[in-house]
Amino acid sequence: MKTSLFIIIVLVSGAFAGFIHGTINFAIVEPYLDQAIGIENQNLFASGEEEDSPEFWVEYEGYRVWQKSGQILAGVILGISVGSLFGIVFALSRNSLPGNNVIKKAVILSGIMWLTLYIIPFLKYPANPPTVGDGETVVLRAILYLSFITISGLGAIAFYRLSKKFQNKKKLVALIGYAVFISGVFFAMPENPDEITAPMNLVNEFRIMSVLGVTSFWVSIGLILGFFWNRFESHKEATPYYN
Repeated sequence: MKTSLFIIIVLVSGAFAGFIHGTINFAIVEPYLDQAIGIENQNLFASGEEEDSPEFWVEYEGYRVWQKSGQILAGVILGISVGSLFGIVFALSRNSLPGNNVIKKAVILSGIMWLTLYIIPFLKYPANPPTVGDGETVVLRAILYLSFITISGLGAIAFYRLSKKFQNKKKLVALIGYAVFISGVFFAMPENPDEITAPMNLVNEFRIMSVLGVTSFWVSIGLILGFFWNRFESHKEATPYYN
């Protein structure tokens, strides 16, 4: 596959998957954000930090309209960036991925990346609505979350490379090794420093919707990139695009 065609496929696939993600987030996550921000506003009024006035609500509504209007665009931009990473990883690893066709291989890879880059870090540091979290700890929380993603991703790559040295059922040793490694990291990493003060039903429902939203992206990127790759790759071409 030519480099130019590869780039187009990756960018288009990421944009489509990001559009799906942004649309689903707008439909199922935004209502919980509205509830959480409503609670936050009431806390501001009760503490005297803000006044419950028409001016406040005009400014608030304008800000939320601006936020919501950019939801889908933000999804597309994020989709292109993460989709580019997915495309590069797929190009480098597709010949060693299980599956009897390109689409299955892409879906399997998206499932692996969904698990290692999202679900495992999410279990340690689950998403919280705006009412949860001290503004003074936002940098620390971001560092912890991104560090866990990096460790999980690099660990998966290291044990994948190790698995290539084994044959047949011995490959399971590498999988078990990763499970032991990431379990150790899970318990060694510091806990989220913020106490949850919002209603737990709101927090839990928000987390469920967040998982569904992000999962829609990983499912979409696997299916869409796999479809385009299968559609445009020459049947006579057996080598990756970079050869």
